[in-house]
Amino acid sequence: MLETASVQQPDARQVHDYLVSLQASIVARLEALDANPFHTDQWQRDQGGGGITRVIEEGSIFERGGVNFSHVHGDRLPPSASAQRPQLGGRPFEAMGVSLVLHPRNPYVPTVHMNVRFFLARDPAGGEAIWWFGGGMDLTPYYGFEKDVVRFHASCRQALEPFGAQLHPRFKQWCDEYFFLKHRNEPRGVGGIFFDDFSELGFERSFAMMRSVGDAFLEAYVPIVERRRDTPYGERERDFQAYRRGRYVEFNLVFDRGTLFGLQSGGRTESILMSLPPVVRWRYDWHPEPGSPEERLYRDFLKPRDWA
Repeated sequence: MLETASVQQPDARQVHDYLVSLQASIVARLEALDANPFHTDQWQRDQGGGGITRVIEEGSIFERGGVNFSHVHGDRLPPSASAQRPQLGGRPFEAMGVSLVLHPRNPYVPTVHMNVRFFLARDPAGGEAIWWFGGGMDLTPYYGFEKDVVRFHASCRQALEPFGAQLHPRFKQWCDEYFFLKHRNEPRGVGGIFFDDFSELGFERSFAMMRSVGDAFLEAYVPIVERRRDTPYGERERDFQAYRRGRYVEFNLVFDRGTLFGLQSGGRTESILMSLPPVVRWRYDWHPEPGSPEERLYRDFLKPRDWA
């Protein structure tokens, strides 16, 4: 549900400063892990705002990855972005966030996505602002390992526990439902957590929850990378990885709210589409061999389950 701030007025500068520091800390850890630098690209948006795109390509671990910070603002949302939210019509807005996607080269290391964001629409007449937080993280393995998936989900649960026992099951289910390719009738990966339009704890506690999710990312993901990065693989595994990456492309371009909002609001296309993998393959009516590791991904992992 979309709610207004009734007591605490949102502090956009506080959120901005946290997001910038989160991007820096994540990139520093990933650069140390990969032993290769991220390229930094600062950009400005003609309609207002800008961002910092940090991208790695052809690294020792990450074939392609990006950790983006953006802060865009304007006098009013474009009609395509406000059509589903008429209460935002005519309001000046700010949208800011950190969004990352990492596509490892080794098929035994899963792709990962994380996003934390804040939206604020002020009342030109001086009334209450409309605001919310959103975000989450989710894991997309190509070859499933229960130990990895359990760890990832446990980290998500621990990040939310201080804010109420009801949040993790709610956000996990939301993630399972959101990262689902309806036209394929299959999940994108093994899920994690997802939330949006969140303001129910008041500004300070809602902001603290978003920070907890952002701060949990490295602990949730890096140990999985370290465990799988040296696993031997061949062309069979790379071929399957490229096939499954096709599902990632389909979801991002058809369903992902962040991608669609960025494109509709005049965001920077290069930064928005850095989430797409570098090597992808589609096949006609392909099915995995019975009893193969590829079939096991579908049978045992691409189904909603209480991993934590």
